[in-house]
Amino acid sequence: MFKPVLLCLLLLLPCAHGLALRIATGELPPYATQERPDQGVALQIVRRAFALAGHSVEYHFMPWTRALEETASGRWDASAYWGYNAERNARFLSSDTVLVEQWVFVHRRDMRFDWKVLPDLQPYRLATIANYTYTPELWQLLHQGRLQGDATPDDALALRKLLARRVDVVPIERNVACYLLARHFTMAQAEKLHVHPRLLTDQFTTHLLLPRVLPGSAALLADFNRGLQRLKASGEHARLLKGVNCPRGW
Repeated sequence: MFKPVLLCLLLLLPCAHGLALRIATGELPPYATQERPDQGVALQIVRRAFALAGHSVEYHFMPWTRALEETASGRWDASAYWGYNAERNARFLSSDTVLVEQWVFVHRRDMRFDWKVLPDLQPYRLATIANYTYTPELWQLLHQGRLQGDATPDDALALRKLLARRVDVVPIERNVACYLLARHFTMAQAEKLHVHPRLLTDQFTTHLLLPRVLPGSAALLADFNRGLQRLKASGEHARLLKGVNCPRGW
């Protein structure tokens, strides 16, 4: 079976209109997930941006690493959504910013916690997830042993470790934390946790990736960016970002 982009090229059809795109993705609720009817905030933004450019989208969920590698090889038309990483530029075209994630430090409400620069975290044990981007500076301090990391499979377990006092701090995206606390924890448990107001970074931009090996990727990228610009200008993008409930005081 020919992929949509290759088929339109073989048939000499205009690739700028009416394609049914197959996009690889993974689980990161509330941004990308099979748990929600819209399949997540970020995936809905990508869907609507492509719709404004005349294309439809079908998502295929799989482990994130597999999504990246299979998209790079040209099996999928694109992958959504990814934090910016300069090393990926060799294999992918990267879209304009889909959304900016809010990475924060969550701690127990009964623990006094403050930080201004990352070395201030030295006294605390951090739950860390191996394939997360975080920031280069945070990973460098962890690899150097200047910060204490506790390897953890996923965010939900990180929050459970925090409640059980097995770790002191969880670096996590704010809306991911809010979603998990609302869905998998009691209100009493959620209210035992607090978020520090200082962001780990205010520059964690996320993007749609299109494989350089597919000849139609550049045209699709232009279509997507144009649709995304229209989505933001209309106010729909801002509306899609709302709607995740956070614990009191967050």
